[in-house]
Amino acid sequence: MRLTIERATVKVYPDMKRVIARFFFYGEERARHVIGRVMALSEEDVFSTISPILQEYSKRHRNITRVLNRHCARLQELFPALGLDFEKVEPYRKLLLGSYFTHEYSIESAAFFNPSIVEDPDQTELEVGQKRVIISFRAVGEGHISSIVFRRAVLDQDANIHLLPAGGYIDEAETVRSAVYHKQAFFAQDFTARLPAAAVAEVAAQLADRFEYNQLQKVVLEAQAAQPDAALKSGYDQVLWLADTYYELTFSLDTDISDRVLFPVSDFERKGMEDARFVRFVEDDGGIVYYATYTAYDGLGIAPKLLMTRDFYTFRGMPLHGAGAHNKNLALFPRKINGRYAMLSRIDGWRNYLMFSDNLTIWEHAVQIQEPQSPWEFIQIGNCGPPIETEHGWLIITHGVGPMRRYCLGVSLLDLDDPAVEIGRLSEPLLIPNKEEREGYVPNVLYSCGSIIHNGKLVIPYGLSDYCSSFVTVDLKQLLDKLLDMCSAVAAPLPPLVASAP
Repeated sequence: MRLTIERATVKVYPDMKRVIARFFFYGEERARHVIGRVMALSEEDVFSTISPILQEYSKRHRNITRVLNRHCARLQELFPALGLDFEKVEPYRKLLLGSYFTHEYSIESAAFFNPSIVEDPDQTELEVGQKRVIISFRAVGEGHISSIVFRRAVLDQDANIHLLPAGGYIDEAETVRSAVYHKQAFFAQDFTARLPAAAVAEVAAQLADRFEYNQLQKVVLEAQAAQPDAALKSGYDQVLWLADTYYELTFSLDTDISDRVLFPVSDFERKGMEDARFVRFVEDDGGIVYYATYTAYDGLGIAPKLLMTRDFYTFRGMPLHGAGAHNKNLALFPRKINGRYAMLSRIDGWRNYLMFSDNLTIWEHAVQIQEPQSPWEFIQIGNCGPPIETEHGWLIITHGVGPMRRYCLGVSLLDLDDPAVEIGRLSEPLLIPNKEEREGYVPNVLYSCGSIIHNGKLVIPYGLSDYCSSFVTVDLKQLLDKLLDMCSAVAAPLPPLVASAP
């Protein structure tokens, strides 16, 4: 008999009105013509053109003048060839120039799905039994570019979810590159394999074990200047792009969390930051830090990356390295186990694996802990977010893919001290797409990237056919009792991870 679940009536839909103002560049030749035409305008024409633009778009963006000035500044290197002095351009003309190189992008016009949920760092001014939470979503817009967006909500004493209204403006973060890079880790990234080997070797040979961005840039520019083949010059640019995979993003303190969007900033994730799995991680000293594993996609290949934040205002991005840091579905445990970081993965694309590491960004040895067993998951099993600690074991929400590529959600229970040991697994799905949930951007898919326990209820946010999102709750005691009853039904566990380590 299947467990009783409660589907929430709340649904979160994509909103086409939520737009960001992005830099729009259409090639140097056309850009030079546009700059020349704008510079030829009279001051009166400049003002009469930019004034209505500022009036209209100031209602759509928090600080449109800051955006236009920033985009104008990116044109500075084109001015000397035109015989122009950028520093002498009048303020209104700079704003007008910036407007010609700006376009609005609707970040969630196509889909809004694959949510994760964590406890909000701010738990003040709540009633007894309430919990404030932050929910991340994968938002998809034009060109199928994925970004990470947020909403804030409150769980009441009965675990009902109350979403707070989204803000009226959306802000991208200010981006800061890492100051110092470690050569071994820098060139060990999965992205490196897709770069021209000769360019990588030449640049790497001229760098110290620790180097700064400006040193990397100097080596790249000198190598490009000495390269006679124009077709190969871009290979050196691609090496420089590797530096963009390490970054820090900072949002203004006057933004609501629903105003903050993590939009791709690295060339190696230019087509998307997919399926972020946020986890509230408890450090050895009791401190709290939030991590999120996500998939970077450049249009050709994927690679796992990691975000770190303590306050959801400042985020650090970094790549993950090692033989175990492959494919999708990496999910970090919320604390160390036996003194080591622990991570779930799906390195072969269809089975669940477990990894331990002493370094948060290096994952080498993966051991298989689960494979498809039931017909509804014969094609693939994977995690649906970070494990949740209970007194009886680690609760794992899984997804299974079966006939007609239907995605369902399941649940497993792993041993607290040795998560390689599966204590129990539901033989039937916990959640199956019903007729209202099966239509969407990608039909017949239910998927989640993280759940939470509140007042004896397991709360699972989930995406509905890759279009919108909703929530389901299940009684935790009933679920754990069912899993513990399944002990005898679970296949013999694989050898413990410790025994498999080299």
